[in-house]
Amino acid sequence: MNCGNQFVETLRKIGYPKAAQLNGEDFDWLFETEEDKSFLEWFCGNVSEQHVLAEKELQAFDALLKSGKPILEAAALDEVLTTCKTLDSKSSGMEEEEEEVRKLQEEFQALQKIKNLKIHRRNKLQVMASTNSHTSLKLNDKAEEAAKILKEEQGIFTAINTKLNNELHSFTDRIKKLTFFFKFSDSEQGLRPHPVFLSQLALDKYLCQEEESTAALTSYTKKQFFQGISELVESSNEENFQLVDISKPLICDESNEVCKERLEMARLQMAYICAQHQLIQLKATDLSINSAVQWAETNLQSLKNKTFGKEENFEARISSLNSEISNIKKHLTQINDILPSLVKENAQLLNMPVVKGDFDLQIARQDYYTSRQDQVCDQLLKQKASFELLQLAYEIELRKHRDIHHLLENIIQDLKQNSNSLERRLEMMSEPLISQHAVPRNTIDSRDDASHRLYKLLEGETQKQQLFRTHKGMEQLSEKLKQDISSVQDRLSVASQEQSLFLSKLDSDLDALCDSLYCGGNQILLSNQELTEQLYQLEANVNKLNQLIMDLLADRKAKRKVLETNMQHQMERKLYVYFFKDEDYLKDIVEKLEHQSQAQTIGLED
Repeated sequence: MNCGNQFVETLRKIGYPKAAQLNGEDFDWLFETEEDKSFLEWFCGNVSEQHVLAEKELQAFDALLKSGKPILEAAALDEVLTTCKTLDSKSSGMEEEEEEVRKLQEEFQALQKIKNLKIHRRNKLQVMASTNSHTSLKLNDKAEEAAKILKEEQGIFTAINTKLNNELHSFTDRIKKLTFFFKFSDSEQGLRPHPVFLSQLALDKYLCQEEESTAALTSYTKKQFFQGISELVESSNEENFQLVDISKPLICDESNEVCKERLEMARLQMAYICAQHQLIQLKATDLSINSAVQWAETNLQSLKNKTFGKEENFEARISSLNSEISNIKKHLTQINDILPSLVKENAQLLNMPVVKGDFDLQIARQDYYTSRQDQVCDQLLKQKASFELLQLAYEIELRKHRDIHHLLENIIQDLKQNSNSLERRLEMMSEPLISQHAVPRNTIDSRDDASHRLYKLLEGETQKQQLFRTHKGMEQLSEKLKQDISSVQDRLSVASQEQSLFLSKLDSDLDALCDSLYCGGNQILLSNQELTEQLYQLEANVNKLNQLIMDLLADRKAKRKVLETNMQHQMERKLYVYFFKDEDYLKDIVEKLEHQSQAQTIGLED
């Protein structure tokens, strides 16, 4: 039995009224030393109900204190008792003998009680010894089991420790490799076989190649695109190659090549017009001479062959010839009006091949110029694309480096926090109050913050907080938490099973719904054939029912009208109502009617 339980049991024996409300484990901390235990043994062995004052004695003592009379204590009380004894001895000897006999009897009774008490204590100690031996055997078994568990836990802990050490070694090796990749000097670059990052690559060769390509490109452009080619290409527009109008005066600068070309083309047009004018005159004279010769020949032939007629024929012929001459003159005036414009148009069309050739030359030059421009642009776009690709690769790598930097900073902060918490735990575990106990205690020390926090965490907020927190209570709370966890796991497993059953049922219902909707095909059917037939039949039945109800209502109205007019039908209805609802009343009415009929028949007979 624990010391606290023994102390509470003694208080219960001597009649302490609030002993039932006390917990023995709360008083174990009072009897941890050997002196406290010896005091407890003396107190439990010597204190009994005789040493407890009754209420009357307490009231008499309080009254004595309130009276103010002196109270004898210690030596004064002993002197008074000795004087009383001497006076009593002088008074009577017989009384002394009687008192001695009485004292001997009382002493005998007291010794008898002590004997019985000692026997009782011996039996109690034997029981306690047997219980202690039994508990010691249990404790030995528990100690052996605890030693086995401790060995197993130590083995597991050593395995975990070795695994953790191996992981830490591998982690440190990886960190070293990573730091070797990130941190290196110029002298260490020769030791590195292959660069890891793009930023570690030397771009001198690439930049030299790009500079050489740009220099070659500039020299090529200077050769291909000489000075003034742009002006030459830009000058080949439509305004510089139009047909020259001779009627308009040309005012140009003689130093300008375009104006020179236009003047030359105007001269060619004028020469063409003059030549055409002379040609037309010569052709006209030639034709006139030829026509005169032909006319003379025809006239001579006619003169040779025929004789001259009358003068009237000559006059008629002269008038016809005059009319022909007037027509010819009109035709000539029309020709003279149209011919200069036609000659000018032909003169303007004379320079079309020249203009076409010049345009073809300019188009060829411009095509050549644009093809060379396209080549230069392609080369420049390639260079720009390479630069942009390199820049994009650098930006991506920079972003990755930033992300890695942030991750490493977070890891460093987490490691610092973990190291600080580990240091605090080690400091807390290194305290003598936690690590070593001279005497094992059941109650939790007030300075053991970790145990108190764990107890508070296990206890929660709903339960009533105890005055003294014990390790046994912590074990009970942990066992309760373990049971709660197992019960919650069981409920979760049951819920998961129910959920799986519900899901399987839902899947089967969904499959059945899909089968009913699709009917084995790929297209959904919004209406089921059987269901539609049943609905149509139900609708027909509803219509029939409505018709029957209407007929019934019409029949009811007709019968109600008949009942209102015919008294016999009303009487029959009442009899039917009595027959179905109140048979006794119907019997009484029938009997009354029978008696009345009998009385009437007797009266008629009389």
